[in-house]
Amino acid sequence: MAWRIELAGKALKTLEKLDRGDARRILGFLTDRLGHEDNPRRLGKPLRGDQEFWRYRVGDYRLLCVIEDERITVVVLRIGHRKEVYR
Repeated sequence: MAWRIELAGKALKTLEKLDRGDARRILGFLTDRLGHEDNPRRLGKPLRGDQEFWRYRVGDYRLLCVIEDERITVVVLRIGHRKEVYR
């Protein structure tokens, strides 16, 4: 089962500002690995204290997402460097 990936406005703007290599690596992870995964929770971890939000590691970057089971969609809310994304 393929999951659909959606980028929220803030995540899309951040992705456009990244250099090509990092952006390509993040998009590759989203389309090749996460999109084709049967259970996207297997590749990530829930944020502490909140089971609604999930995080994924891609190099030095973190993707904060919401998994919508009923729509078979992973919504990427935020993309950021690991030092700054949780603030």
